Amino acid sequence: MFSSSRFSIDLPVLVGRLRAAGCVFAEDEAELLLAAARTDTELAAMLDRRVEGHPLEHVLGWAEFCGLRINVDPGVFVPRRRTEFLVREALAARPDAAVVVDLCCGSGAVGAALVAALGGAELHAADVEPAAVRCARRNVTGTGGLVHEGDLFAALPGALRGRVDLLAANVPYVPTGEVGLLPAEARVHEPLVALDGGADGLDVLRRVTAGARQWLAPGGCLLFETGERQAAAAVEAVERSGLVPHVATSEELYATVVSGTRPPV
Repeated sequence: MFSSSRFSIDLPVLVGRLRAAGCVFAEDEAELLLAAARTDTELAAMLDRRVEGHPLEHVLGWAEFCGLRINVDPGVFVPRRRTEFLVREALAARPDAAVVVDLCCGSGAVGAALVAALGGAELHAADVEPAAVRCARRNVTGTGGLVHEGDLFAALPGALRGRVDLLAANVPYVPTGEVGLLPAEARVHEPLVALDGGADGLDVLRRVTAGARQWLAPGGCLLFETGERQAAAAVEAVERSGLVPHVATSEELYATVVSGTRPPV
């Protein structure tokens, strides 16, 4: 347990306020806040923001993802633990990948994790949100990767066409009518464009699958998350694009990943 002796706000008080605010893992969060704060004033400000409902990752300024500490700025989509399943599936599909694209990259967590595991792959990440692009650059630049601002494939350098081994697209897939049902941490503090997937949640997914084949190398693989009930429609979109579909699920992480592979010939 982290010592709180250097602060006037002690651990029991922190835990009590966090628990009263509805934080399920109040003890763990309290220790993280104590470890991150440098002064009493900073600790009090961080606690206030968390109690007000800001995501813990925005308060701390980072999230743990695939063993990496990923910078996460306010207003940027927070990488979820379930998305680690997408990373695992991508590495299993193409452990030899030399060119990686992280589309709808948010903080750049997926791309950073893939390159860290692959060791030296060429990485390009892209997002339409300027705040996400700025944040992703902090996470990706150290890997030698590049981050581009723009709408899906329009953001990517044309020289990548037909060269991409792994195309990870963490597309929004919440149906518009269900966005209001999300926890306040997400719907209030994360960008709507990273959550709202249109009427059935698959609008952006369909755009990605429609354009993916021309960017993938022979044998290249597109991967994205979707809801379990959306998987069948997602597979149809993959098939229409001329890719070979596959569905993988993780009961542990409550995650569904649909992939599409470009035939090698």
